[in-house]
Amino acid sequence: MISPLVKIAITGTHSSGKTTFLERLKQELEGEGLRIHSIGDFARRAKDLGFPILKKHTYESTLWIMAECLRCEAEASLQSDLILVDRPVIDALGYLQAALQVSGRTLDSRRSKELMTIATAHTPDYDVLIRTALDSNIEVGAGRDLDGEFRMAAATAIERLVSQIEPNALILTSANGKELVQRVVEIVRSRLTAVRPQ
Repeated sequence: MISPLVKIAITGTHSSGKTTFLERLKQELEGEGLRIHSIGDFARRAKDLGFPILKKHTYESTLWIMAECLRCEAEASLQSDLILVDRPVIDALGYLQAALQVSGRTLDSRRSKELMTIATAHTPDYDVLIRTALDSNIEVGAGRDLDGEFRMAAATAIERLVSQIEPNALILTSANGKELVQRVVEIVRSRLTAVRPQ
């Protein structure tokens, strides 16, 4: 198999329902006989290596997260029918932009353009891109960053990037999770039907 048949990615600020949505989606599709591969948690691995994250994100940490996401997607494509990506490359760029905003830092234009080029070039590779809409009434999950200003800044930056790069992205809210899971399940089934021989 040269490439995955279907790639689904979800982006958004922390504690906005991304992981829960992908878990529900995976449960719905597990009976379809698909080879499903889930990837994510890139920021935590970056932190374990010593990269600064969240408000301290840098060009280097963002580039590493993007590259690791791309590497994991490429490897998963060797043995998967469906790849579920929790925090695609566009997510890393949104977090960097939020970090620069709240910390008052800047990034030189060459590096900014490089990261934007990566996000812009790769995002269309996802068959479905989903962006979460932050519900401030939902509490931050255990062990997550509690800085409300940064959480909102990340949500705003990601929303702006998605609107620019993939304006047809689906939107996950705190109220439409069940319906959106079923919609994505139908998209996956239709894509598989279209490419698989009858």
